[in-house]
Amino acid sequence: MKSLCLLRLSAIGDVCHAVAMVQAIQRQYPNLAITWVIGKVEYQLLKHLPGIEFVIFDKSQGWRSYLALRKTLVGKKFDVLLHMQVALRASIASLMIPAKVRIGFDKTRAKEGQWLVTNHAIEPQAEPHVLDGFMGFAKAIGVKDLNPSWNIPVPETDTAFAKQAITNDKPALIICAAASKAERNWLPERYAAVADHAVSKGYQVLLCGGPTALEKQLAESIQQFANHELANWVGKTTLTQLLAMLKQANLVLAPDTGPLHMAVTQGTPVIGLYAHSNPGRTGPYFYRDNTVSVYHQVIKQQVEGEIKWGKRAKGADLMKMISVADVISIFEQRS
Repeated sequence: MKSLCLLRLSAIGDVCHAVAMVQAIQRQYPNLAITWVIGKVEYQLLKHLPGIEFVIFDKSQGWRSYLALRKTLVGKKFDVLLHMQVALRASIASLMIPAKVRIGFDKTRAKEGQWLVTNHAIEPQAEPHVLDGFMGFAKAIGVKDLNPSWNIPVPETDTAFAKQAITNDKPALIICAAASKAERNWLPERYAAVADHAVSKGYQVLLCGGPTALEKQLAESIQQFANHELANWVGKTTLTQLLAMLKQANLVLAPDTGPLHMAVTQGTPVIGLYAHSNPGRTGPYFYRDNTVSVYHQVIKQQVEGEIKWGKRAKGADLMKMISVADVISIFEQRS
């Protein structure tokens, strides 16, 4: 095996898990040429990874994105393709990637026809975390050391930016309040209550997140409910600047969202808030004991009989079941 192509387009949390997998491969096969087909946004976080050639797949271009991918890969042939995304667009994109061995998920998880475009499958796994599921791909090509670790380089200018934003005189709590869907967000007044408690314990509190209107509005609402002034960085950082800030923090509070998993890659303890997805599958990998979750309570009410490992709970108000007291209790244990 001399060349390998990894296909994982999105999302931020999932590509963070994939980094641990690809770096496990690099430890065992340091001379292996690795190409990663990745989404446009996700590339901005990982573009400084050593030893990887990135090919950007811009889904906003529609059908032209597939033609662009095929054109970029003209003349290339890979020994192995790791097809790590069970979405139809990813499977169509995989057809543009010439590879002898095409490894996908086992048949139970190879949804949306992924099994039609692969010729090998990883071993079945019983109730894995997403990261462990990804490590199955490394195992499939002979990697022995599957213990996850991360080295995501950050430019020195971004580290300097983070050190200016987060002073050393007080411990720092970063709140990344917004998930990709509004129903997964906790209530702004409850975020504010935790922020005020942290300030009373001597913490500086920073609000961080992306530039969407939803994220900015949520941050403004948190500040309105808070009794103390919070540092609002929402929409004011690049992904690598945010990564540097998460590394500088002492603790991160977030629902199931990309920055939560970014913090894990930096070794920063995380308090995860979960209601819709199983934290055993998508929780902060090394900090699942910190999770405040009502998922199991909810899913037992919604599903009769056997509950599938990846089953999502439905409902617009599930996050209301997470109390401020429960979150502060975890905060006290970890602060």
